[in-house]
Amino acid sequence: MSQPQAKFLKDYQTPSFQISHIDLNFSLAEKQTELIATSKVIRQGEHNQALVLVGDEIELVSVTVAGEAVSYEQRDGELVIETSLDEFELQITTKLDPEANTSLEGLYMSDGAYCTQCEAEGFRRITYFLDRPDVLAIYTVRIEADKQAFPYLLSNGNLVDSGDTDNGLHFAKWHDPFPKPAYLFALVAGDFDLLEDSFTTCSQRNIKLQVFVDKGNLNKAHHAMASLKKSMKWDESRFNLEYDLDIYMIVAVDFFNMGAMENKGLNVFNTKFVLADKDSATDDDYHGIESVVGHEYFHNWTGNRVTCRDWFQLSLKEGLTVFRDQEFSSDLGSRAVNRIHAIKVIKNQQFAEDSGPMAHPIRPESVIEMNNFYTVTVYNKGAEVIRMMHTLLGEIGFQKGMALYFERHDGQAVTCDDFVAAMQDASGVDLSQFKRWYSQAGTPQVNVKEEFDEENQRYTLTLEQSTPATPDGSAKLPLHIPFDIELLDVAGSQLINKVLDFTEAKQEFTFEGLLQKPVPSLLQNFSAPVKLDFDYSVEQLVHIMRFATSEVAKWEASVALFSQSVWQNVARLQTPQAMFIDPRIVDAFKGVILAQDLDKALMAEILTLASAGSLIEQKACVDLDCLALAREFVVLEIAANCEDELLVKVREQANIDDASARALKNVCLSLLLKVDSNYAALAKQQFESAENMTDSLGALSALNGEPSTVRDQLMTEFEQKWLTTPLVMDKWFGLHATLNSDNCIDKLTSLFEHQAFSFNNPNRVRSLIGIFAAANTFEFHRIDGLGYQFLTDAIIKLNTLNPQVAARIITPLIQFKKFDKVRQQLMANELNRILAVDNLSKDLYEKVTKALV
Repeated sequence: MSQPQAKFLKDYQTPSFQISHIDLNFSLAEKQTELIATSKVIRQGEHNQALVLVGDEIELVSVTVAGEAVSYEQRDGELVIETSLDEFELQITTKLDPEANTSLEGLYMSDGAYCTQCEAEGFRRITYFLDRPDVLAIYTVRIEADKQAFPYLLSNGNLVDSGDTDNGLHFAKWHDPFPKPAYLFALVAGDFDLLEDSFTTCSQRNIKLQVFVDKGNLNKAHHAMASLKKSMKWDESRFNLEYDLDIYMIVAVDFFNMGAMENKGLNVFNTKFVLADKDSATDDDYHGIESVVGHEYFHNWTGNRVTCRDWFQLSLKEGLTVFRDQEFSSDLGSRAVNRIHAIKVIKNQQFAEDSGPMAHPIRPESVIEMNNFYTVTVYNKGAEVIRMMHTLLGEIGFQKGMALYFERHDGQAVTCDDFVAAMQDASGVDLSQFKRWYSQAGTPQVNVKEEFDEENQRYTLTLEQSTPATPDGSAKLPLHIPFDIELLDVAGSQLINKVLDFTEAKQEFTFEGLLQKPVPSLLQNFSAPVKLDFDYSVEQLVHIMRFATSEVAKWEASVALFSQSVWQNVARLQTPQAMFIDPRIVDAFKGVILAQDLDKALMAEILTLASAGSLIEQKACVDLDCLALAREFVVLEIAANCEDELLVKVREQANIDDASARALKNVCLSLLLKVDSNYAALAKQQFESAENMTDSLGALSALNGEPSTVRDQLMTEFEQKWLTTPLVMDKWFGLHATLNSDNCIDKLTSLFEHQAFSFNNPNRVRSLIGIFAAANTFEFHRIDGLGYQFLTDAIIKLNTLNPQVAARIITPLIQFKKFDKVRQQLMANELNRILAVDNLSKDLYEKVTKALV
């Protein structure tokens, strides 16, 4: 195959032509949809260049310029039209086969409904166009289809006309008055159940709200609707941003590569983030729906009204909007628990990306396949960069910056630099050094040393920052790091709490007038996405767990205590010595269980002991076999020594109808099953009496540690009950994917033939194959290489079906260089097997070649 070529940020050029208006006329048919696209094209500047449009896997029927047929050239996915006109009407007719489109980009079929996905570069699968985010046009869309089969015809903007035509057909015409790039275009046609409501804005405008779901699922749409209304109200009260169209629509489809898409006024969602009732959805599902509905709604301003100039600026909209949805969830729920969830994503996934072959800044400098850069770096580290700006500017300064950003750039396609400039100009805070976060890849490491001068009552912290080299070759200069600290005295009282401006490679901070050496709680609330290197003692960590004013700091200390013990036992096994756990660590966790004033949700987070995957990310090189034994030992020691207290907690929370109580009960039950398999009876009792999915799944998860007859029996009952409910079957597939058993891979392979599984459905693939590779650490990394082979076989199959999904689930395979040489070679062999595949997608080619360097 010819090698795909990278595109570079430095090569950006403004478009030679703009398209100010486009009319799309769709005649929908499953195998042969016809589209007539009529555009108003305007030459930009004085030049005689040809108009070059892009298209992919579409049949071109005709091209006219100013009403006249013209000659044109098709080459390598481009349509080249020579014209001397400076302004003209361009009409292009294309034919599409939505039924055959398994990539789920462009126009495709999802369970009998027409659906589009155009971000990042899917519009070119619909018609030849200037498919780039800095071409903003006003769209008018007419859709015609069979009325009985497709009673709902939806697109962006406001409905301006509709009616019946001949032969049982009908039409709908939509107009979006706000210029938008092609990636925000959307079309949906199908037969749905509809939930309607309304929202009155702060200026007393009445907005129609609609949520479309598959037939029979109307009772599961109410939480999504409630979440939408909360989002609209919150954006007005916190950011003073009001919705701008007359209607807001959400459509839930089962076949969707992403979580959701913020198309202007017509958000298309994966059903996972819309459908919920207490019987079929967990508390985490409810939270996820609220968060994602909020995220897509908040894009209306941060992404739609102000959009990206080019795809290298993706974090401009995604990092900012993730920050906004995190704040939304925190304002509505537990700020500490929401922050912990965000930190876990950074530490467990983003840090791994930073240390792997796909490391890139939040604003990448080059890409081969843009879909590969919808990453935790761009989204979640991007949100951390926004959060640091918020820390430096404060809420008032940050809101002034947001207001100036919209004042300057509403209706424009802009850059990350434009956003930072608005923040700096509105607040007066110099962010010139801070901007390095946008261009510098890798995770900064902050080494901290402490010194106490008792005679002069002076305590000094010396901070030193460095960032390891990354494959992209980006410069590693000192960053502006807001470093939040709290100093505690021996009684646990707060002495000092402040954010340090850490801007130099090495910097000292001195605190005067301290009578005793304090206990430092460093990088509180994870004030910057950095790795902290500080030689905490067990006594200091226990002190922080007990007395830190930050609940997040208490959790961080618990993770550090557990991790220290695991790694110390890895070292003992390598010596070899007998494994051992410090009784003070056991007492610290027992103290958490016994605490009367600790939030239950926080207690559950602390008792959810660090996974093998998260432990792996703490080290540059890992002995997997010793890690498996050491982690199992430490978990068992904590659970066994807290057995009575755990059992009391399970019984105390048993009849409390509260999400935090359920979370605590289920984590305690899972720990009890580590101690004694006889607790399977307790899990079985919970499963049989469960009145909600959280408790049903909690019981099954607790039993999922190892095979047993009780587990098998309950899994069969669960399957029989939920066989025709796809989202619940995803949970069942996920449980199989995480079972630690020698025959795990054989079982997963057999499930490919299960009636509820399909390689064409991204949710099914992620639940069975993706979860196995990402979460079943020791079975995936089997020394016989069967885990790697299993994932590779699936990826090769997906290469032609859905390369986006294939590229997303390959991540655990490309991060192979921190393991032993035997496993490294096994994984490299599988990557070479993928590289040898005929017609390998750009998505996979980019990741595999970078991994094998």
